Amino acid sequence: MTDDPLLARIIPVLATVPGVAAIVLGGSRARGTAHDTSDYDLGLYYRDGAALEIDRLRDAVTGLVDDPSAMHVTPVGEWGPWIVGGAWLRIDGRKVDLLYRSIDEVTDVIDACRSGDISMHYQPGHPHGFCSAIWMGEVALCRVLHDPDGLVAAQKARTAPYPPALRDALVRRFQWEILFSIENAALAVPRGDSTHIAGCAYRALACIAQVLFALNGQYLINEKGALAQASNSPVTVRDLAGRVAEVWRQIGASEHAAALQALRDLESDVRDICRAGSEA
Repeated sequence: MTDDPLLARIIPVLATVPGVAAIVLGGSRARGTAHDTSDYDLGLYYRDGAALEIDRLRDAVTGLVDDPSAMHVTPVGEWGPWIVGGAWLRIDGRKVDLLYRSIDEVTDVIDACRSGDISMHYQPGHPHGFCSAIWMGEVALCRVLHDPDGLVAAQKARTAPYPPALRDALVRRFQWEILFSIENAALAVPRGDSTHIAGCAYRALACIAQVLFALNGQYLINEKGALAQASNSPVTVRDLAGRVAEVWRQIGASEHAAALQALRDLESDVRDICRAGSEA
């Protein structure tokens, strides 16, 4: 199952909890980019008709954690309809996060994404919002650790190759918003409203990341670090990372006009890439 001693200790315990249908490893440890102190992100998938028994889960992890008084295990739904719920744990000195997912709801979202139907939702901790395609990306990128009925494996097989309808939907949804956000920021320049300008700039840059990920056929599951990853993708904007850093330097120095011009230049480059792709 795994050669990681911590996972080898945790997974058999979680697998005994009633309602746990599958367990996956996500985040940097699933992608192979983790360092020794990286968190462990574990997804617990359940069926809608077989409730995840939270009290049993709490009892199970109590025997694993370093300090039971410091752990936090939520009911299903406490973190909203998209993050859903989970737990913050520390085991053997390592931070371990659990996230709940309904395999039935995830399957429905994958159906929608494959048909080009996506949605965006307000979500604390996600400044740009939670895109429904994240659930599909989580399945695509995860490492399956426990899946006796093949529920996650069946959906994982549907995530590759990257669906053209999903690519087109993401580009259609986010490309126009790049310039729209820049122009909204420009309206705040005469007032010197740095907060609004910075917020609009963030949205423009987050939309650039969404478009570039889609054009590369890559799943964007976390806006943190997304631009850095996009800058190293095959289809990207020249010197993206350096130009983004310069935008934030300019905003920090209240050089708002220069920052917005730099963003307009980025938007123009992204538009050219999209146009070239549509003509190919």
